[in-house]
Amino acid sequence: MPTPGPIGEREREILTAVVETFITTGEPVGSRTLARSNREGLSPATIRNVMADLSDSGYLEQPHTSAGRVPTSEAYRYYVEQITGNARLSQQDETIIQDSLSGISDVQEFMERTSHVLSLISRNVGVAVAIGGPKNALEHVYFSRLGDQKVLAVVITRSGLVRDRVLRLDLPQDDLDLAARYINENFRGWTMEQMGIEIARRLEQERSEYDRLMQSIEQLYKRGALAAEQSTQVVFVEGAANLVTGEQDRQRLQEMLKTLGEKEKIIQLLGAYLDAKQEAVRVVIGLDQTLPSMRNFVLIGAPARVGNEVMGSLAVIGPTRIDYQHTITAVSYIARLFDQILNEPE
Repeated sequence: MPTPGPIGEREREILTAVVETFITTGEPVGSRTLARSNREGLSPATIRNVMADLSDSGYLEQPHTSAGRVPTSEAYRYYVEQITGNARLSQQDETIIQDSLSGISDVQEFMERTSHVLSLISRNVGVAVAIGGPKNALEHVYFSRLGDQKVLAVVITRSGLVRDRVLRLDLPQDDLDLAARYINENFRGWTMEQMGIEIARRLEQERSEYDRLMQSIEQLYKRGALAAEQSTQVVFVEGAANLVTGEQDRQRLQEMLKTLGEKEKIIQLLGAYLDAKQEAVRVVIGLDQTLPSMRNFVLIGAPARVGNEVMGSLAVIGPTRIDYQHTITAVSYIARLFDQILNEPE
């Protein structure tokens, strides 16, 4: 395949028409088909010559000698560059998204609904991965003496998650109450990781001033009362049935569906292509560098942030002839809505 080079205005128009026609029909595109809708009134012969030039440049290919032409991966990449920043979400899609996601204050619930609404709107596979963050930060901690050398530690997070541990400790209830009050007053809204770092610092600096209190907190901390959970990523995938079409060979479809069913591979896929630093939606055409079974598929995704903190990622996975404009706008809108909804003051 030749390395694609720059193209002129006429070539750009014809290439755009080929891509959009193929996305709509799924059939190789001929010059006569384009001539009927060409705004400049170009003849089929002129369009045929332009399409031949585009083939020579690596943007089109001809699956069969007598058939029309279809876009290459480079054609899709060029097309995406042309529409980036110009597409707008329809009012109907905006309403569907807002109705589906309104009233949510929990990251995982948002992501679960996001995978559904992306699948619904794109008619492909909606994927969302949620990781820990501010909404799983500390809301309240409670310690209770159960008996000789046993303490119940209860941690409640802002997302409503309740986690309890029984610790082997011999502290009186008064000391436990004092420690809980200190933690609740000083660390509400902190993640467990942040709290652990700060408690370690204060143990060094404030031990003499709050000797008894800090000793109690040190024992609770070292026994794991405030230990952070192992970092987990919760994966939501919906819409795999949308990819069951007659145009895909059975073996490749089975491999792809198996991939989508293995959540660690979804995490691998999104992790490989979605950078936490990126500001805009990313479109990746051909995913075989990460997963060979996804060679003829495209990923359209974005990180999900609350403020500057990445809370996960969301994406649509579909065939290369996906509706790019429609999907890019939906992913972009939901990513912005994520920050807006989950960053609202409680």
